Order: sequence, then C-alpha cells, then structure tokens
Amino acid sequence: MIRCLDLRWGAPGQPLTPPVNFELLEGSLTAVIGANGSGKSSLLKVIAGLQKPLSGKVILNVPRKGSVSFLPQQQHLDRQFPISLQELVAAGFWGSKKPTDVRNQRLKAALENWCLSGLEQRPLMALSGGELQRALLARLSLAEAPLLLLDEPHAALDELGQSLLWKHIHAWHAEGRTLVVVCHDLAAVRQHIPQALLIKSSGCVLGPSTELIHQQPQTQVA
Repeated sequence: MIRCLDLRWGAPGQPLTPPVNFELLEGSLTAVIGANGSGKSSLLKVIAGLQKPLSGKVILNVPRKGSVSFLPQQQHLDRQFPISLQELVAAGFWGSKKPTDVRNQRLKAALENWCLSGLEQRPLMALSGGELQRALLARLSLAEAPLLLLDEPHAALDELGQSLLWKHIHAWHAEGRTLVVVCHDLAAVRQHIPQALLIKSSGCVLGPSTELIHQQPQTQVA
C-alpha cells in the first residue's frame, strides 16, 4: 500500500533522517512514534501528498482518486470559519455521488456514533477541543477511503472520546483499511497497535510496537 524509497523529508536543506526505505502493507495498522521534532507529522503530510519530500519518493498503491483521508491536528483548523459542526462533518462526503437521502442517513449515524447529536448547529468557535476532535473524526469516517492517515487523533479527547476512537480504529482495520497513526500515548500504542514505525535521527525502524516502545523515553510510557 505504501512504499517509501530513499525518502528524506524536513525543512529545505535540513533532512530529519538519512534516506529511508520502508513498506506498509495493505490492511496494516501502524503507529508512528518518535521524539518531539523527529518528523512524525511531516512524514504523514509527505505520504498524503501535502508536503514534498526533499528526495526520494512515496508510492501509494491506491485504487482511485480520493483513496486517502488525512486527519490533521486541529490546531491547523481555522475555528473562526463560519460553518457549523454538521457542515464540518458533512464535508467528509466531498466527491461522493451517493444519493442525498443516503448521505443524510450516514451523516446522522456518524453524529450519533461520535456522540455529537444535539451539537449539529454549533459553530466551530463554540466547540470544546474534544467536541471538535470528535467532529473531525466523524468527518473522516464518512470518507470511506481505504488509506487513513491520522495525526494525533487522541488529542483533546476525554476517556469517552478515546474509547470511541480506538473502537473505530479497530473497526476500520477490521474492514481491511490501511491505517497510519501518529500517537504520543505509548501506553495506548502498546495496547491497540501491533506495529510501529520509530523515527530517529539515524533513520526509521519498522517492527512490533512492544519492542520499539522501549526505545522511547520512559517518561512517555504510562
């Protein structure tokens, strides 16, 4: 599904690693871990095609346009933008040719699944951080893309929100989707994600999460 060949990324003239090569198989669930500033979020942007690599290339084996859905960190969202929560979530249908009644049914179900019912008409500026994060995740769930790239999806979520998050991640994985998840909660990675990509200044290591987590600073492990 994802092949990175001699890939380097980072600020111009400042690659974060030597050229790296790795492959994430179709249907895999992978956590991206590493120290702050190691390039986890920017790697996701390179894979998503939102940022150009410094060298090398990323090959995505996806069946069609719109096959990749990217969940950004909510700090990059303009909360002053004059749309409601429902309109934000409904943006997950972008490019969809499903009939209106089907879209309405799926939108209602997504709002219920992420415990957002009753908040449909709230503007973005009136949402808490957790409500906004669940709205972004609900939008992602409507896209039906086979490749999901999630940048710190657990951010701002309370215990209920995190429970919903991991429930949906496991459901998407069970459907055969490929997921790449940047996550700082190493205890959650250890519990929920079998494979990790560890980014270090010396390169990238792909392997079992339980093994690679121990190469992280102990302060990050709950």
